[in-house]
Amino acid sequence: MQQQLVLDDQLIAKYDQSGPRYTSYPTAVQFHEGFGNADYARIARKSNESGRPLSLYFHIPFCDTICFYCACNKVATKDRTKAQEYLNRLYREIALQAELYDDDRPVAQLHWGGGTPTFISHEQMRELMKVTGEHFQLLPDDQGEYSIEIDPREATAETVALLREIGFNRMSLGVQDFDPLVQRAVNRIQTQEETLAVLEAARKEGFRSVSIDLIYGLPHQNRDRFERTLDRIIEVGPDRLSVFNYAHLPQIFKPQRRIDAAELPSPEEKLAILHMTSQKLADAGYVYIGMDHFARPDDELAVAQREGTLYRNFQGYSTHADCDLIGLGITSIGKVGNCYAQNLKNLESYYQRIDAGGLAVFRGLELTPEDELRRDVITRLICNFVLDFASVEARWNIDFRDHFAGELARLEEMAADGLLELDDEGIRVLPVGRMLIRNICMVFDAYLKQAREQRFSRVI
Repeated sequence: MQQQLVLDDQLIAKYDQSGPRYTSYPTAVQFHEGFGNADYARIARKSNESGRPLSLYFHIPFCDTICFYCACNKVATKDRTKAQEYLNRLYREIALQAELYDDDRPVAQLHWGGGTPTFISHEQMRELMKVTGEHFQLLPDDQGEYSIEIDPREATAETVALLREIGFNRMSLGVQDFDPLVQRAVNRIQTQEETLAVLEAARKEGFRSVSIDLIYGLPHQNRDRFERTLDRIIEVGPDRLSVFNYAHLPQIFKPQRRIDAAELPSPEEKLAILHMTSQKLADAGYVYIGMDHFARPDDELAVAQREGTLYRNFQGYSTHADCDLIGLGITSIGKVGNCYAQNLKNLESYYQRIDAGGLAVFRGLELTPEDELRRDVITRLICNFVLDFASVEARWNIDFRDHFAGELARLEEMAADGLLELDDEGIRVLPVGRMLIRNICMVFDAYLKQAREQRFSRVI
């Protein structure tokens, strides 16, 4: 597979519209409150028949300060005692969830996200992993993919050593931009020195993969400023990079109202930043995985993509397509069997539900066979940029060209524009189409028309 990114400004202008990022299909827009604890428990128990391994996601919502660009579910507080109150409920939820699953299903993947997972103390980190291991079968000796999101302002070399000791072997570091003017505008003051100290500590402790997150489109950014940050990041050589497009949606995300829209770069400047970034990363040897993600050619994501086994879930790209994902903590989303299940979104309601002895699911979706078919098609395209009709037909017992006649007709224009190749055997997304993969996937989204009133981020 040719893992490269080619940008065509005219095609980007033509196809730059709002659309889902497809961390799930159907997307969360389709989740409904008619799906609750009983539905989730029924499907979770049935999933034991598969014997699939498990993936655990823990949401730690607390942040010491608010970054103005942030669209995550978080609780801003300087009161560290709030963490224990939350963890006490989380331990109860772990026990309730574990009752649904057979003891012999190993945890192949585990992730702490936030918020700021390292907001909790070292003792609390150790205890959380201990309680998890008492209820689920954690894997020893780096056999699993256990990752954590790190704010370098909330971590030291001692923190990194502890995380490695309790089982983590991968981390992602939030950077966004090293430029002081940009940092002040988004309320995230973070020096290069403290960031790179955490990176070096991770390497010293033997973390298998370190990823760095950057954001383009923030206030005061331009090509030259962002290039200085990128040059420094390339110099230290992380295994992966995520270069996200900032979506300014202040009507939805309140912290973004603190950002002066007049200070945001123009669409032309953002595109110049993207051009520069993609070229520099290619020159440095990184390959484009898709959806903002770049990796070294020998990274497991890049290898999985070449082998056609890459997967995508709520944490982004993954090599564990065969897992049932259990979401733990407020607002977390699980994917178990043929359902999605989301937990309550605020602390008070979450505490009340857990204290009453119930699971915290408040909405979700049980997928139909048609949903599962379309999810398979979208997942193959967004992960591997290739869709083999015969393979889909064999799995789902359909005639692809008959079942998706309307969709294939709509793809003809994209084929004429050079985004993809379309023939009797399948679809192959070309390099110029990879940046616009969301547009291609949207063709197969049966819910998109009725979801138009919802606000998705723009494709570029």
